[in-house]
Amino acid sequence: MRTTRMRILGPQPGNSETCAALLAALPDWFGIPQANETYARTVAKLPTFIAINEDTDETLGLLSILHHFKAAAEIHLIVVRPEHHHHGIGRALVDAAETWLRGKHVRYLQVKTLSPRREDEHYARTRRFYEAVGFSPFEEMPTLWGEANPCLIMIKSL
Repeated sequence: MRTTRMRILGPQPGNSETCAALLAALPDWFGIPQANETYARTVAKLPTFIAINEDTDETLGLLSILHHFKAAAEIHLIVVRPEHHHHGIGRALVDAAETWLRGKHVRYLQVKTLSPRREDEHYARTRRFYEAVGFSPFEEMPTLWGEANPCLIMIKSL
């Protein structure tokens, strides 16, 4: 795995424009304009961690958190520029979020992603990433996002 010199900022409210630009760079994952607009608006209201390239100040990625209950939270969105995949950025964002959540006594973290029931090479990579950072498949919700996009909930204990 290659690494990029970066710093992680946050948590802080996310920036809608930055989020929109990151999502636009990943059409294979985020190809629904209406959903992207919703993500960008929502991230502006959520605790968000941002990965910044220390050499160029470029935003490399972000991760936003939904804090559902005292002991449970969710990765609402994680996005890393595709040219920086496999550089440790996603893992660093997850680590920063988990450290912060543990300090808030959160015990469980979940993430929703596309189920393997719908074959998609990009989301297969996403699921492998989540498994590599400690998430396990928990439940399938075949109609949460519509029948064409079955949802897989993955969880981990903090």
